[in-house]
Amino acid sequence: MRRGLHFIHSHIHIHRAGIQSESTISSPITFPASVFERAMRQEATCSLVLTQDAQHRKNQPPLAEEDDDRDHTDDAMPPPCSILLRQEEGEATAAAAGEGLLVPPLNFAMVDHGVYRSGFPDISNLPFVESLRLRSVLCLCPEPYPEANQEFLRAHGIRLFQFGIDGSKEPFVNIPEDRIREALKVVLDVANHPVLIHCKRGKHRTGCVVGCLRKLQRWCLTSIFDEYQRFAAAKARVSDLRFMELFDISSLKHLPASFSC
Repeated sequence: MRRGLHFIHSHIHIHRAGIQSESTISSPITFPASVFERAMRQEATCSLVLTQDAQHRKNQPPLAEEDDDRDHTDDAMPPPCSILLRQEEGEATAAAAGEGLLVPPLNFAMVDHGVYRSGFPDISNLPFVESLRLRSVLCLCPEPYPEANQEFLRAHGIRLFQFGIDGSKEPFVNIPEDRIREALKVVLDVANHPVLIHCKRGKHRTGCVVGCLRKLQRWCLTSIFDEYQRFAAAKARVSDLRFMELFDISSLKHLPASFSC
């Protein structure tokens, strides 16, 4: 008996003109025994691997559940670097709360060296105003100055100048030029610096005084109007722009050397 001898029978069907004929070709093909055995071992190995893989997949939980567990684990235990950042943020917040925050008044800004502008300072703004180390405050509101603010000024040796200008909303109301001039004289006197100029909102009356000061600094009208509109925004008044354009600076003294030009 020959080992590794196999016969392959091939059947060929030929169809011609509706007549079927069949012929069988038998060809003896001989394979070495080693080749046949190797092929059988490979087939058995592949079958075993597939069976083990199927059992392994059956015993494993669904992939979605693994992702959910990983997400919950990340939420429950953040990375060490995240913990450190949160601790630092918490310490910074606690330190700021312990020291107290300085809240500037509405529309606060620096006009020039030693000159500031803002809206009316309330009680919450006084610690910030104290940090400016002011010598004087220039108020453009006609109403009596609040007693709490006056006590603060007296306690810190700050002088109050008040030139009341009515805050009218009419578009063509005349602005009292004489009071604007008196206010400018206070601002130009460096003995009053640092000085804070304010009205109620720090927009129109304060904007006119600052705009006239800019004319003394030889600013062009375009820049003066642009600064005014940054604070007045949609509530810019034509009467204020016209007043600043026509304001005569010839009677005022020259700028002190401390002012930037």
